Amino acid sequence: MDAPAESTSSPEGRTEVDPMTEEQLAEAKRYSGEELKCNLADKAIDLLFLSVVALMLARPLDNWLRESLGLENLWLRLAAMYLVVTCAHFCVSFPLSFYSGHLLEHKYGLSHQTFRAWLWRYTKGIALTLTLGLLLTEGLYLVIFATHDFWWLAAAAAFFVVSIVLGQLAPVLIFPLFYKIEPLDDDQIGKRMEKLAGGTGLSIEGVYRMQMSEETAKANAMLAGLGTTRRVIMGDTLLDGFTHDEIDVVFAHEIGHHVHRHLRSMLVMGLVFSMAGFFLCHWIISSWWVSSGWTRELHEHVYVWPMLMLITTLFLFTLAPIQNAISRHFERQSDRYALQRTGNPQAYRSAFTKLAKLNKDDPDPHPLEVFWLHSHPPISKRLAMADEVSAVLD
Repeated sequence: MDAPAESTSSPEGRTEVDPMTEEQLAEAKRYSGEELKCNLADKAIDLLFLSVVALMLARPLDNWLRESLGLENLWLRLAAMYLVVTCAHFCVSFPLSFYSGHLLEHKYGLSHQTFRAWLWRYTKGIALTLTLGLLLTEGLYLVIFATHDFWWLAAAAAFFVVSIVLGQLAPVLIFPLFYKIEPLDDDQIGKRMEKLAGGTGLSIEGVYRMQMSEETAKANAMLAGLGTTRRVIMGDTLLDGFTHDEIDVVFAHEIGHHVHRHLRSMLVMGLVFSMAGFFLCHWIISSWWVSSGWTRELHEHVYVWPMLMLITTLFLFTLAPIQNAISRHFERQSDRYALQRTGNPQAYRSAFTKLAKLNKDDPDPHPLEVFWLHSHPPISKRLAMADEVSAVLD
């Protein structure tokens, strides 16, 4: 594993960092290449699995649950269908999850987890997915049962509300299931953050330190939560390995998301996209799929649920370039804001170069990969922006 990049601070408070060496660049490209293959394989497995279940196994499974297990009640049968299909999916995808989440990370010195620790974390993820997924699936059918032909509109509205609730609960209930999170105990950093946030209208509950170093060498930071749970969370790998100037840049980037109202925009776009996705499901089931012998009355049959999941998966895969393009635009806006707010392009360069080294990011991936899969601009593009802003500031 490469050590964090060495940095120095000049008398003017600027921070310098060496760029990636040829060896580091080659390793980053190898890691990113393997990660890409795992990502594509995961999507292929999801699509193939759902296709087989929806097109071949859904009706037989529904009949088996009804006739062999005696589950005449629609809600119990739906719960059983969800649990059987989801658990089967976890079993099918486990080998790839183990390789990409554990073996690959150890291969490149990015993971500090034992297999036991990784398995426990993976199990908690399964439990959370099963719990939330079951509630959402039952809720979706409840909406379908109540609204019939207008279910797609009601489901989109319900999805919007659920997104807000989960956004509020995530930093206080979900994140702590996987990481130890505690208030940041550093008055100097806290005062610098207060100064940066001054006049921006950003109201946060606090700044928190997330214990990442026990599991990974990677660094991360985020602006999380809504309303009274809104907070800044920074990984200890970032707080311990970055200079104060570099931390300022990272925090200013998060402020940029607030100033440009990115969270609000993402919620609205989520509403629009979910409405389009649910309508697509409704249209396919109500027209073309009926001609193949399937029922139009979704609320009467649980075997339609896997088809809804298949259509949704295909829709999200097709939509990914649009979502990622918007996300990259938001990231560029926040990057520019961070550069202008701190007035320290050198600290910006060093911070993002360190992040690239720690996370072993390919600084210049193939444009098609960026177009379809990347929610953030490549490091090379972010550093080029620093040069542009630096020329203006100078």
